[in-house]
Amino acid sequence: MTGAVLLWAALGYLLGSVPFGLLIARALGLGDLRQVGSGNIGATNVLRTGHRGAALATLLLDGGKGAAAVLLARALGGEGAALAAGAAAMAGHCFPVWLGFRGGKGVATFLGMLLALQPVLGLLACASWLGVAGLTRISSAGALGAAALSPVWALLLGRPDLALAAGLAALLVVWRHRANIARLRDGTEPRIGQRR
Repeated sequence: MTGAVLLWAALGYLLGSVPFGLLIARALGLGDLRQVGSGNIGATNVLRTGHRGAALATLLLDGGKGAAAVLLARALGGEGAALAAGAAAMAGHCFPVWLGFRGGKGVATFLGMLLALQPVLGLLACASWLGVAGLTRISSAGALGAAALSPVWALLLGRPDLALAAGLAALLVVWRHRANIARLRDGTEPRIGQRR
């Protein structure tokens, strides 16, 4: 890995580390997200405050930072830099330096990264999330479905390089959802919009 790619990865990580959900909730007087619902800083937990606008803004900004990292790195550093920056942005969201490395689950940033890397792949991953979440009314089920299917979509699109990248990112999404998987298995995972 070249020094330029490492630099883009570092910049992607710092961009991904911006905790938009936490900042939006504070700005709107919704409290500290880490003390609400699941304690997560992502859009699903922002929705548990009852403020749909804040949740939508968080979703768009968290996805946007994954996309921005990829697009900036690609424009100035090439495809290898774009992959590194996107992956690092996702890691930054999950393990932000500003919050003691305790962040979100990376789903919106993952989807934003995929949309920027390959728009059709990103749209298929988003459709997978919507389909599974729509059927189950459970956000984590949608996230896990999108993560599992994204490498498959990449292979069907003839992009084994992106299948590998999506697969590795999907493993992080699954690992960050360990507690959700246990609740899904037990039938206790809350539905979208349901307060804990």
